[in-house]
Amino acid sequence: MVDQTGNVEYPAHWEADVVLRDGSTGHLRPISPSDAEALQRLHTGQSEASIYLRFFTYKSKLTPKELIRFTQVDHRDRVALVVLRGGDIIGVGRYDRLDDPEEAEVAFNIADSSQGKGVGSILLEHLAAAARENGIERFSAEVLPENRKMLAVFAEAGYEVKRRFDDGVVMLEFPIDPTDKSRAVMESREHRAEARSLGDLLAPRSVAVIGASREWGSVGYTLLENIIEGGYTGAVYGINPEALELAGMMSYATLAEVPGPVDLAVVAVPQEELEGVVADCAATGVRGLLVVTGRFPDGAGDGLRRQRELVRTARSNGMRLIGPASLGIVNTDPDVSLNASMAPGMPQRGSLGLFSQSAAIGVLLYAAASRRGVGVSSIVSAGNRADVSGNDAMQFWEDDPRTSAVGLYLESFGNPRKFSRIARRLARSKPVIVAKSDVMGLRLPPGHAVRTSQAPLGAVDAMLRQSGVIRVQTNEQLMDVAQIVASQPLPAGNGIAVVANSDALASVVADGAAQQGLDVVVLDDALALDDGQSRALPRLAETVLRALRDPGVHAAVVALLPSPGVTVDALARTLRDCSAASGKPVVAAFTGILDASIPAEGLLAAAPGERGAADAKPARPAPEPAASAAPDPADPEAAPGAPLQHALPSFASPGQALAALGAVVRYAQWRRRDFGEPVDSPGIDRDRAEDLVRAHQERVTGTDLLRLGGAEAAELLACYGIRVLESVPFDDDDAAVEAADRLGWPVAIKATDEHLRHRLDLGGVRLNIVDESSLRGNIRHMREMLRPFGAEGLEVQSMAPSGQGCIVRALEDPMLGPLVSFGLAGDAVNLLDDWAHAIPPLTDTDLAELVRSPRASRKLFGYQGLPAVDVRSLEDLLNRVATLKDDHPEIALLEFNPVLVSAAGVTVLAADVRIGNPAQRTDSARRALSR
Repeated sequence: MVDQTGNVEYPAHWEADVVLRDGSTGHLRPISPSDAEALQRLHTGQSEASIYLRFFTYKSKLTPKELIRFTQVDHRDRVALVVLRGGDIIGVGRYDRLDDPEEAEVAFNIADSSQGKGVGSILLEHLAAAARENGIERFSAEVLPENRKMLAVFAEAGYEVKRRFDDGVVMLEFPIDPTDKSRAVMESREHRAEARSLGDLLAPRSVAVIGASREWGSVGYTLLENIIEGGYTGAVYGINPEALELAGMMSYATLAEVPGPVDLAVVAVPQEELEGVVADCAATGVRGLLVVTGRFPDGAGDGLRRQRELVRTARSNGMRLIGPASLGIVNTDPDVSLNASMAPGMPQRGSLGLFSQSAAIGVLLYAAASRRGVGVSSIVSAGNRADVSGNDAMQFWEDDPRTSAVGLYLESFGNPRKFSRIARRLARSKPVIVAKSDVMGLRLPPGHAVRTSQAPLGAVDAMLRQSGVIRVQTNEQLMDVAQIVASQPLPAGNGIAVVANSDALASVVADGAAQQGLDVVVLDDALALDDGQSRALPRLAETVLRALRDPGVHAAVVALLPSPGVTVDALARTLRDCSAASGKPVVAAFTGILDASIPAEGLLAAAPGERGAADAKPARPAPEPAASAAPDPADPEAAPGAPLQHALPSFASPGQALAALGAVVRYAQWRRRDFGEPVDSPGIDRDRAEDLVRAHQERVTGTDLLRLGGAEAAELLACYGIRVLESVPFDDDDAAVEAADRLGWPVAIKATDEHLRHRLDLGGVRLNIVDESSLRGNIRHMREMLRPFGAEGLEVQSMAPSGQGCIVRALEDPMLGPLVSFGLAGDAVNLLDDWAHAIPPLTDTDLAELVRSPRASRKLFGYQGLPAVDVRSLEDLLNRVATLKDDHPEIALLEFNPVLVSAAGVTVLAADVRIGNPAQRTDSARRALSR
């Protein structure tokens, strides 16, 4: 930004915390004159070879003149960024604008100790973003041929790099606009780094409990005991300056006394000691922090400030931080066996990854998983989510071979655009179950520093649906779904078999299935189980397997009332074996059981050899699977990741079972669908649009919004191939006639008042005016009708082809970023709130779903004798709007009301475009941790 004197202000928004390739962190910011000493230390600490490769000669130290030049920049024509670890610079990247104002020369210097950790590629991304902000379009560089590492940084960045060899130097040049390839490279690097950072926390080689205690029942005592009793395979150290011995081990007064390196520090100290402990961790090289210490008192915002300072200290010293107010973390991998949590015992081992925020919700999830026998691979409780978030957890679980499904209970979003991107990628291979509050995004949970949403109700849920996650309301519903995806293959369709030992119960199940969008292909309500276990179990197996052999059946719901002499455990083992034999999911509802000692809910009859398995053998050998029913290991629909738990998902009621199975079926259908391809609308002039937006933004003051005039809006929209049907305001009849002659007859007259301009019933619109006398008469009559409303302003517009009225709206939301909304004009949106929402960028599949999602959208495809409209042109308009909104966060609001869609195309009758000063988006073409 430029201040009132014309100087460039310090660009604080360029600062970012970043994750390096090895999972450690650093702080990136613009260089300042105070960095001269640190820059000299970087230089003198380099090898002769590194100095030669950077300067093409050897110099033992930088001269005072060079230090001044390198550290004093204008942040516009000369920019330099540094990556800091503690007080040391581990990398610096700079650009200098050349004679051609659209080109700049770049150079990098990375500390020998940090080479190979991705520092150069991160600096290049952030330099390119800063350069684009300053109107630079190309980078060039001179690199010695033997500097293979730097050549690799440019070659692997995803830009279209041109090379030539000149006088012993490799000359490079490339445009810096993000490309599909450069974005893919950035996302891949970000994914690997963030997965590594959380993986190191979940599988540390050593753990120190700071605040460990000998007082039974205290937090420090419980944490140390749980780590030891859980069988942790690494080194454990208890830190307490007032104890000589802890849990039978030698105690240490400080971290500095610990004989070996510490990967993970579990911190349970009073709040007033926390800052000093984190500083000690930084000084002794701890790699990660788990802060169980509770929330800070937030008088006058002081608690949030202190929390941010802790995160800044941790990240700038290479550490990730879980918490504060975390319940802890768990890793059931037998090679790690880490229970660094307040949970009283190591959870059952399995393939479900669980993430929660507050400790209270973490306790509920842990209890629900334990009660239902759902095994977990790892658990992360983020507490206040000051640093490590659900996004980090998903990055890790995507590659974790021990995790086949993911469950998250979210109370806030730190980076929703990034969440959407990661979740959509993860959900294509592993089920992602998300429970969230209906008011999430509208208010802040305690201790969280996140943006709230101004988007319409339903927008967040639309984002989740677009991402492919399985959306549930509560932690119990999360476990309902989890116990199916953790134990059963995904269904290949929505056809199901219903088997019951009561015709009334079968009827209830069939009705409930229809409400979940499930198609009952086989209904067997005559199952008899009252002649003893030895006969009942084979009959049950035969009935269920016969139903599952039907090619139209992709899952079975077995609902059973209690039968004398047949145990639930035996029934569960039989149904479990039927699922294994057929390769199709089976769920059970054991209803009417009054004895609380009989387990009838959760994963029952775990296979022998699995942790928590029943000791008894199956009632009979598993039947041989049908040849066509066996799952293909190469099938992308087969359960990914870790092996499924070999158990039967069981429920206390058929409705509970059907709701969970319906959610899993819809998810499986989403995964099989065509995700589509990005749509490149022709005729877009981004350069011209950027110039226009920049010029309009100079007229914006503070947080105010600038509403563009009709001609200004039309000029900007034309850059994206969007034409607005011209309208001409007038003061007298003669001006109206002149405008109509120019626009072409017939014409329409509209009130300029935004509340009346669409209201035929209130006299705000007159259509199909064919000549001058009719025009003058309508003007006179409209002014009489509108005078009581105090709205006499009128405009004339040529008639558009008749069609269905629609509304297209796009806004820049503080939480979600760009959001596009679509609905049919009139009562559908005004009274029934019948909107569809999507987050750009959009594929052709996203566009098709956006148009078809409103309930009233049937009117677009032929309704009550009306012809179908040109949906393809409507989708093209929506894509152009989405592209415009994705390109320009400065456009705070855009609304087309109405858009007429006819069989011949679309016509935009009115456009409202407002420009503002946007907050920096939480997802962009540069890697940065959320704050």
